[in-house]
Amino acid sequence: MTASDIVSPFKKLSRRNILMFLAILGPGIITANVDNDAGGITTYSLAGAQYGYSLLWMLIPTTISLVVVQEMCARMGAVTGKGLSDLIRESFGLRITFYIMIALFLTNLGNTISEFAGIAAGMEIFGVSKFISVPIAAVLVWLLIVKGSYRIVERVFLVACVIYLAYPLAALSADVPWLEVAKASVTPSFRADGGYVAMMIGLVGTTIAPWMQFYQQAAVVEKGITAEKYGYTRLDVIFGCLFAVAVALFIVVSCAASIFGQGLPIETAADAAKALEPLVGKYASGLFAVGLINASLFAAGVLPLSTAYYICEAMGWELGIDKDFRKAPQFFWLFTLSIVIGALTILIPGMPLLAVMYVSQVINGVVLPFVLILMLLLVNDKRLMGKFVNGPVFNTVAWVTVAGLIGLTALMTLDTVIPGAIASMVKLVTW
Repeated sequence: MTASDIVSPFKKLSRRNILMFLAILGPGIITANVDNDAGGITTYSLAGAQYGYSLLWMLIPTTISLVVVQEMCARMGAVTGKGLSDLIRESFGLRITFYIMIALFLTNLGNTISEFAGIAAGMEIFGVSKFISVPIAAVLVWLLIVKGSYRIVERVFLVACVIYLAYPLAALSADVPWLEVAKASVTPSFRADGGYVAMMIGLVGTTIAPWMQFYQQAAVVEKGITAEKYGYTRLDVIFGCLFAVAVALFIVVSCAASIFGQGLPIETAADAAKALEPLVGKYASGLFAVGLINASLFAAGVLPLSTAYYICEAMGWELGIDKDFRKAPQFFWLFTLSIVIGALTILIPGMPLLAVMYVSQVINGVVLPFVLILMLLLVNDKRLMGKFVNGPVFNTVAWVTVAGLIGLTALMTLDTVIPGAIASMVKLVTW
């Protein structure tokens, strides 16, 4: 992809082109921003609160990888008219599809539970019990998807994206050394401990979550976007990715500037919101909490949807928001089941919310390489993609992402089995 390819839809700036872009707008922005869900906000908050600005440099390579990965699956949806699960089943058979679906279902279920944990934690900041907020949120999300059309659901999700501006506003309320932030953003650093490596995997896993590729491709197909209109979708993907990572940066910065400097312990994004209050004021703390509630509610709708999309595609069942229970029973029952399990789990007394939210993001990072390898084989298949196969730059970036994630996962596993192994290896290399 070149700069010319990116701006090609607007080479001739006309009312028609702008209206076409606004009509196509949706799948890219929604998918990228749902990524900043309760688990994502918790991971970014912990990264800033525990390691200050030292992990900011990871956002640049992660953004490049995110754009490349999301562009590939959106392109496959537009060119083939099929979802990712559908293509995996047709090309690699039922056995591989079954194992991938089981792993993704469990990962997505953990992510869905974490969204209801985010709703509960965020509303408790405003004094609302989780026994009131979680059931109401579950019913609202269920009604939106089951009773709404694709057009209505997409508009509600796009409005939810705007509320993410709460995080930049919260960060701007803190006393941030922006020169230090700029320097840390372009200066790679590394620490020889398992917690730091796990956080690196968590950051990549929460930014490029496996469910995103399935949801975005399914949304492109359901919206009826074709290869001829693909230029506009590519812009939608790039704009969405840049906006989502910018929000992530402001979350890390606000927690690093306020909480890391004070050495305060936090366990969740809600703790981060409360910790901000005595440091930067009630206004910023409230904005942070509103952002958390919005993100959790938003993702509590999209994640169960993505589960329903990719399992129905894999099994060849009817699917789509524009259908109903009678026409696509498996699609709506899978969605309903995810909502019910997610909400009920959070109402269990003593549930370790931090563990649920953080571990689900690390698992995302572990599962992602397997999904990416299958995607790369598919997108480079000329029988499927014709002239729309990957170029050398996209292939290089995607394979480097896969290799990097596998390497980080191996390091984390080694340090878990043999505590202190990473530190010993670094000492050996630098001796």
